[in-house]
Amino acid sequence: MNDPQRAPTRPATHIWVALLSLGVALVVLGVKFWAYFVTGSQAVFSDALESIVNVLAAGFAIAVLSYAGRPADRDHPYGHGKVEFFSAVFEGGLIVFAALLIVWQAGVVFWRGATVHAIDLGLVLTIVAGLANGALGGFLVRYGRTHRSAAIEADGHHVLSDFWTSVGVLIGLSLVGLTGLLWIDPLVGALMAVWLLATGWRLVRQAFGGLLDEEDPVLLGKVVEVLGPRVRDGVIRVHQLRAIRAGRFRHVSAHLVVPEFWTVERAHETAEALAASLLREMPGEGDITFHTDPCHRAYCAMCDLEECSVRVQPFAGLRPLTLDEAVQTDAEVRRRL
Repeated sequence: MNDPQRAPTRPATHIWVALLSLGVALVVLGVKFWAYFVTGSQAVFSDALESIVNVLAAGFAIAVLSYAGRPADRDHPYGHGKVEFFSAVFEGGLIVFAALLIVWQAGVVFWRGATVHAIDLGLVLTIVAGLANGALGGFLVRYGRTHRSAAIEADGHHVLSDFWTSVGVLIGLSLVGLTGLLWIDPLVGALMAVWLLATGWRLVRQAFGGLLDEEDPVLLGKVVEVLGPRVRDGVIRVHQLRAIRAGRFRHVSAHLVVPEFWTVERAHETAEALAASLLREMPGEGDITFHTDPCHRAYCAMCDLEECSVRVQPFAGLRPLTLDEAVQTDAEVRRRL
């Protein structure tokens, strides 16, 4: 069930955040290429190339977020949120591509020899661009995590990687200015490319995990944390717990073990009330679906229901619900019993 009383973040807000990212990326791109033209530095060129990726990724994120914000429909009953993972894959791929270009360019400069000019102005422009990216990246990551937006969080991680490449440029230009060793400049560019390769791979790996409905231990742990205290008063045990994310939405399902003598109506009302209670306590938007299984008198020792007429064992005490138990399948539960 969905929680009709929850006030979700409007998809339009996500788009405005993505537009902010695009606007800052365009300004930073201009500053970095200005720094490259005045210095001729390979490290600055690497930093500027990364900013081109920022602009392309921010533009792509706007299109993706516009589509992801559409409500569920007949063709997409679970909504359109998973498209955000495609944005993360696209962004990660762009980062990897930019890193490979930087490695190539650094190799060419090593071969032909490096030349660096106007180091002081280059340092000032790089500091300005780096501070802008650091502030923007931190904001995007926090916003994306808070509102469960994979596209915005991926954009934030990318912008933060751009911030760290700017730090690398500052170190490289400073060392060139202090030592006069021009080969340090392309070396710094190559080292930044390695950093970008790792960042791009991490984004792609996380996005593929979301697309393939990879288990989310954090989300499952939160569900068990909220659900555990409610395993009582007829909700005897929980198993076959499943939880996936689709953009800012999360979809949860599980099997509830209830007394075998309960009517279908009572079991249904209990499951609906439990789902509504969980949705109120869990962050974000989503739905919860419960399937009810009869106890078959196998859980008497851990069932605290007093009005039980078929009990074959005395109640021994409630047993805490663990994640390992909650995710067990029906077949695994039958073998354990």
